[in-house]
Amino acid sequence: MADLKIVVAGASGRMGRTLIRDIAQGSGITLCGALEAEGHPNLGLDSGTLAGMQPNGMKLTADPLPVLADAQAVIDFTTPAVSLMLAELAAQARIVHVIGTTGFSTDGEARIKAAARHAVIVKSGNMSLGVTLLAALVERAAKSLPDYDVEILEMHHRMKVDAPSGTALLLGEAAARGRAVALEKNAVRVRDGHTGARSEGAIGFASLRGGTVVGEHSAILAGPGERITLSHSAEDRSIFARGALAAARWGHGQKPGLYSMTDVLGL
Repeated sequence: MADLKIVVAGASGRMGRTLIRDIAQGSGITLCGALEAEGHPNLGLDSGTLAGMQPNGMKLTADPLPVLADAQAVIDFTTPAVSLMLAELAAQARIVHVIGTTGFSTDGEARIKAAARHAVIVKSGNMSLGVTLLAALVERAAKSLPDYDVEILEMHHRMKVDAPSGTALLLGEAAARGRAVALEKNAVRVRDGHTGARSEGAIGFASLRGGTVVGEHSAILAGPGERITLSHSAEDRSIFARGALAAARWGHGQKPGLYSMTDVLGL
């Protein structure tokens, strides 16, 4: 069977370089394109060299059309604007689009759903297989303990630009599903000053930023006289790359639609 041909978007970023290394070391997959933003200083450089390997002959380009035409999947940890552009192009090319980007607006989410009518899109706030399992456990715990207060705590490196993190929101959504409520109507993202007592049914979020933390997430369920903490620690970005590559493999051959890592794991 021929290797699955994959394009990496944001190829000179931290996740992009990790993906390129993992593709080179994997079996049944091959890199067929490396994308970067227009005007990026690394355009034209060899993606293998940037990833700390031997040159692979795949130079960074800002033109997605030629590389996507030859691809079967594109993996994308970039920005919402770039991801939306790639979603539309993936829909036209009928290829798998794995989205690890976070921070989409309501309109952006709607555009991704529209693109998924024509392409297989696997989208998650966290591509880690462990976080996917954690979300399933949070959903179950929130359902089993309906009167316990739910708080989501996350910490990331000092360069992260969005808060709460996509993973924190993913865990919040899991808790909301367990309670059969809408997260947007129950989320509390900011507490400052004299806030009064905690609202009944609230799902709280707290975000910490500093240093080089890859990702720390905890879902806390606090009840009378006891507290349960479900947590996940990311020690290396390769866990996200491995999950994204698993999603690309799984998505190849699926019917068009918007999927999550829960679908990939069959949870």
